Amino acid sequence: MSGLTAVLRVEHPDLALTETAARDRSAAIHPVREAGTDSESGHHHIVVQSASFDRFDAALAADPTVAAFDAVTRFDEGMLYRIAYTDRAVLFSPEITRANGLALDIENDGTGWTMTVWLPDRDRLARLWSFADAHGVDIRLRRVNDYAGPVEGTVDLTTAQREALLTALDAGYFEEPREVTLDEVAAELDISQPAAGGLLRRGIKRLLLATIARDD
Repeated sequence: MSGLTAVLRVEHPDLALTETAARDRSAAIHPVREAGTDSESGHHHIVVQSASFDRFDAALAADPTVAAFDAVTRFDEGMLYRIAYTDRAVLFSPEITRANGLALDIENDGTGWTMTVWLPDRDRLARLWSFADAHGVDIRLRRVNDYAGPVEGTVDLTTAQREALLTALDAGYFEEPREVTLDEVAAELDISQPAAGGLLRRGIKRLLLATIARDD
């Protein structure tokens, strides 16, 4: 599989969940690409990690881009939410899917979103720019790597992800039953529990994309 990976930063006051992320800075928000959008209900799904889901729920309730939400189920240290957005919301992530792309990583920095995406070609990348221009979204390209499939080559782990995975592995976090909790892994890394969970989740995702999810 060929294509390109690009790191983008997008910003607009009405990008979906921007205000929610700003109100709960501990939250890591990840759209569930596989769930897609229910054409009848208009619902989207996200997986969230937060230091306080009460605070996250309050942030959702105050977010002008959110019409309704439900906490579907909790698992490990995360929560699956079903979200319905208002007409005001600008939805960028679904445009990546419509361009036959894949969002590898999405992070909020308080006012905007940094996205690492894989796309089949530069024409599909240009499609994202067209969408941004049409909706008044500020979009900036931080870097791009041509001829790189999302699941090919070496595993592109960040230093923090690699350290978190190795620390958790050495401590017995992946044993059955677990020998340490996520809180203990976070303490060893000297970071918050949501931050540790986010590093592990993103690191595992990249490992899966580079191994068992590979196209032959």
